[in-house]
Amino acid sequence: MPRIANVHVFRTFDAAAAAWIELEGPGGLYTPYQRFAFLSAWQQHVGAELGLEPCIVVGYDADQRPLFLFPLGAKSEGGFRSARFLGGKHSTFNMALWRRDLVETITEADLGIIFDAIRQQGGVDVLSLAQQPQSWLGIRNPVALLPWQPAVNDCPVMTIVAGTPPDTRVSNSFRRRLKGKERKLQSLPGYRYLLARSPEDVQRLLDAFFIVKPQRMAAQKLPNVFAEPGIEDFIRTACTTKIDDTGYAIDIHALVCDDEMIAMYAGVADGHRFSMMFNTYTMSEHAKYSPGQILMRDIIDHYAAEGYTSLDLGIGSDEYKLLFCKGDEPIFDSFIPITAKGRMAALAMSALANAKRFVKQNPGLMKVAGAVRSAIHR
Repeated sequence: MPRIANVHVFRTFDAAAAAWIELEGPGGLYTPYQRFAFLSAWQQHVGAELGLEPCIVVGYDADQRPLFLFPLGAKSEGGFRSARFLGGKHSTFNMALWRRDLVETITEADLGIIFDAIRQQGGVDVLSLAQQPQSWLGIRNPVALLPWQPAVNDCPVMTIVAGTPPDTRVSNSFRRRLKGKERKLQSLPGYRYLLARSPEDVQRLLDAFFIVKPQRMAAQKLPNVFAEPGIEDFIRTACTTKIDDTGYAIDIHALVCDDEMIAMYAGVADGHRFSMMFNTYTMSEHAKYSPGQILMRDIIDHYAAEGYTSLDLGIGSDEYKLLFCKGDEPIFDSFIPITAKGRMAALAMSALANAKRFVKQNPGLMKVAGAVRSAIHR
């Protein structure tokens, strides 16, 4: 049974790269949001703009082989210094990378060793660890051994059972409705479903996305979050960074024809789950044929054929997500004080997160919050 021999806090991605890549191998447990390729692109273009400094915590066994890696970023705010998972709002799930032969035997005492090392080397007062899955691939997340609270938002998820017919994922009646709408699109020259695998397809779809998405958000009276500093560069980098012979750090699926991109979904995939990050659909008259739902059906069927076991459409209970995802992924937040000063910060963070969850779970309050948000961005 491997045990933690020492822990080191690295301040750069390059210094942590060897351990990180090793933990991404077959013996590792991690979500695709914590891949080196994904988070290095995010930190370069977004995290640095937000003032986050890498605080990458790596534990080793007696043979100096990596056991775990917490991909954190640190920042001073409000008189204290906090560390949180890198990836920000672009990461649906946050989790350390673990060596599997450790993760199933780790104890609270082991976690204490990790946090003691962060106290001694990290220079932080509190850990704000949001949106963590309680388990991944059926294996318990060790941080769930510590006190936690439900995350602000839930994440609808679809479970895919191998060998079951397509109507267990998308009902026959729903499929018939979508086929009826799709007939209108099938008459368009060059109409097809596309999983972008060439640099040319990726760039063409991204160019279309960054034109259409701001128009779609403006029509919904929402701010264009994709115009925030570094976001477009992060997305373009991650969508063109290969992680293996077939996929990218972010994969793009689309419905296209010769004249336009009709709909697009982009997300991360790891051989077990596809997790959607962002999407859009056409501003043309073709939008009335529900191209987003048609594309989602194609994506579900694609990953079922590839042997995937689950699929999610990101945080939140939007209506289109609930059409496909009938279950919920249990996710939680942990606010862990590292110093005495961090105790008050952890209590304040916990209270704020609970208040946000209360608002999200109350339809009346959500309606008021939505109205205020729309008024601000008019």
